[in-house]
Amino acid sequence: METASPIRASELHFVLIPLMAQGHMIPIFDIARILGRRRITTTIYTTPMNASRFRPTMSRNSDLDLPVRLVEVPFASDEVGLPYGCENLDALPSPDLLRKFHCALEKMQAPVEAHLRDHGPPPSCIISDLAVFWTADIARKFDIPRFLFNGMSCFSRLACSNVEVHLSRAPEYYSSLADSETFEIPGMPIGFKLRKSQLPAIFGQFPNLGDFRAKVREAAKTAQGLIINSFDELEDGCVRLYEKTIGQKIWCIGPVLMYNGSRLDLLDRGNKVVSDEADRCIEWLDGMDPGTVIYACLGSLCRLVPAQLMELGKGLVASNRPFIWVVKTAEDGRTSELENLLKDYKLEERTRGRGFLIRGWAPQLAILTHRSIGAFLTHCGWNSTLEGLCSGLPMITWPLFAEQFVNDAMVVDILRVGVRVGVETAVKFGQEEMLGVLVREREVVRAIEEVMSSDEEGKGRRKRAVELAERGRMAIEEGGSSYTNLTHLIQFVISELASRRKM
Repeated sequence: METASPIRASELHFVLIPLMAQGHMIPIFDIARILGRRRITTTIYTTPMNASRFRPTMSRNSDLDLPVRLVEVPFASDEVGLPYGCENLDALPSPDLLRKFHCALEKMQAPVEAHLRDHGPPPSCIISDLAVFWTADIARKFDIPRFLFNGMSCFSRLACSNVEVHLSRAPEYYSSLADSETFEIPGMPIGFKLRKSQLPAIFGQFPNLGDFRAKVREAAKTAQGLIINSFDELEDGCVRLYEKTIGQKIWCIGPVLMYNGSRLDLLDRGNKVVSDEADRCIEWLDGMDPGTVIYACLGSLCRLVPAQLMELGKGLVASNRPFIWVVKTAEDGRTSELENLLKDYKLEERTRGRGFLIRGWAPQLAILTHRSIGAFLTHCGWNSTLEGLCSGLPMITWPLFAEQFVNDAMVVDILRVGVRVGVETAVKFGQEEMLGVLVREREVVRAIEEVMSSDEEGKGRRKRAVELAERGRMAIEEGGSSYTNLTHLIQFVISELASRRKM
């Protein structure tokens, strides 16, 4: 019997399918570039509007002769009743449209499957977002391994899993707690606490999506493992614990953002940016003293009420420190209301020369890595948290929802590189009006003064932040933990394919 020739890494074809949200897509494109540098052919599937955001990145991949392809597939917006242009979660004007968005996402399976069938090379494996559950069916049909990419850390996933198990076993304990009470998160290598009022940020956000969540859970069971944008040294034992919890392998291959080295990579990472606006921002930073500027950005999904955002703006003004503030723009009444409040308060006139307002998208990584930035005020989304850590910056934490309060605990309590602004209650997506203003101007000023302090505590925070950035850089270098984990992942795919050929 003829023996099949061994599979080489250069013969592999990785298929990447992200969830269409900036926080999920950006690291997937980074992963494609990392694989391309290993000379592995990679194909990313997404929709036309999302593809347009990454054209500059793809152009540079071509310039570098990286074998990375971007394939556009239609998005059934009209068919499911979505407004034009809602091909990304960031673009949804209301959370009421989430169900329609996921219906349209599910309809991408047929065109993706057809393209894989009709165009070479044959796929070797699929890396898909946890939420894109239908890739399990494609992997089964092509008889290839499938891996889940998850936009959270192992620390956060383990914490959320442990809390969910704990609450299911002791519901009476949870119901007996007052909203303001804290409790220890069970089963963690390093203990930390959350308030009961922060738990809705993790569970039960969208009860009308229960059937989709069930499909996601079932599909996750058939994956060969998880790929995490983190590094072993940051996770402090959580990787092995979470592997044991889920019974699947985990490969930490991050921080993937640190593979972006060129100026253009930093400036337009994740969006088509108007170059003169980005250049103007960087030029403004060039004129500031090192380590003096506060960068404030609460993420692309921030929907805080205008009155709350104004408290943040007033706090930045009252701090008397230079700042960059990113304000989300949208086609709704909130944007015009906020603009009117900014105009009435004369915020830009009051801070001319020391304040820089960015409306819409910002070149965040280029800003954070600039020498003039002294601290990062963040919502604690995992991508932003990693960007802050890998830029060696202390952080002011303002978590909103999802697992962000767990990330907040990691930054402040575990790594000790952050200061809380004082948020005690989770903001349910789409119900921001019910909570109104949670953080006042004085609390913003207090957090800024604390994080920028030159006392021993402040110096210690900055020193630890710089050390963490160095550990992240070392993880992705040849011989580092993440570099080695990626090598092991590639070897795992080769081994899986070889064993399937024999069957």
